[in-house]
Amino acid sequence: MRYFACSECQQQIFFAKTHCDTCGCRIGYSAKDQDLICFDEVEIEQWQPKKNNNLANQYFKPCYNYTHHQICNWVLAYDDNEIYCESCQLTYIIPPLDQPENIEYWRHLEKAKQRFLYLTQRLNIMPHPKKNDNDALGLRFNFLVPMNGQTVMTGHGKGIITLNAQEANVIYRETTRVNMGENYRTLLGHFRHESGHYYFYLIEKLRPDLLSEFRYYFGDERQDYAEALQRHYEYGPQENWQTNYISSYATAHPWEDWAETWAHYLHMMETLETAFYAGLAVNAQQGSLANLTMDECPIGAQNFEKILNSWVTLTFNLNALNRSMGLEDAYPFKLSEVIKGKLRFIHRHLLDLAF
Repeated sequence: MRYFACSECQQQIFFAKTHCDTCGCRIGYSAKDQDLICFDEVEIEQWQPKKNNNLANQYFKPCYNYTHHQICNWVLAYDDNEIYCESCQLTYIIPPLDQPENIEYWRHLEKAKQRFLYLTQRLNIMPHPKKNDNDALGLRFNFLVPMNGQTVMTGHGKGIITLNAQEANVIYRETTRVNMGENYRTLLGHFRHESGHYYFYLIEKLRPDLLSEFRYYFGDERQDYAEALQRHYEYGPQENWQTNYISSYATAHPWEDWAETWAHYLHMMETLETAFYAGLAVNAQQGSLANLTMDECPIGAQNFEKILNSWVTLTFNLNALNRSMGLEDAYPFKLSEVIKGKLRFIHRHLLDLAF
């Protein structure tokens, strides 16, 4: 992610903030401008950028979910007919707000979704809200909680991503992670994984000519999905699966292999973008690691082989730093040559998913 600075005091501000921690300036994210802006409040729903901002002559309004629920920090043009920002327009169902914990779940879900959407903006593949049930290309998010003894299954179907809102509860999420034998489970990871299913859905709709190449890397997705999942949960992954798959779950079916690899591509691109704006560099000095020199932003970079090498170097050192603190690895995965080939496929065809 980019580094953002307060236009008033020049201190760094983080993406989810509504006020600068140093000077208290009101902050909002303008998706149109892809920037965090410092505002003066003219009226409750009319904000003007500070005078030293190049947008000072424009007016904005906060998202409805900020004004009424203090959930969102995105803003819209003041004369926009919409009351919800570009992110909140994608949220179709939220948990019932008569339960205090559901408000916190919703807040955490929206923050993770906004971070996911930020990267799709940077990659020029930000999804559009599903206008109606017949809109084949748009996307909706349903944040549900189990009710009346019924479970909520996280998943994607025809442009609708459903998330169990209880995943925003760290105890629930960590318990599920351990019970499922996973070494990584985060809210942001859920958004990125499930979006992989959505973007594959777009490939089928918009670029079916890519399916033969897809099958070369990920396998034939036409095999029965339910049977494949049952087989996976009953027998587990094949022996030495790490050679060909980024995770155990990726072995279940080509759809899951794609979604898992897609999520890792997004992890890689945003983390390396953050490293670029932080000015990080690593002199490997010894061993087989390449030096890490971030001389261009990975978003839009042409040399994907350098991106892959940078990722290996960065994650090795992130893991080493975590171990020095007595923590688990930040990135507990390995990229084989087969997996790198899958990532190259995604990078090569990324813009084919823009619409």
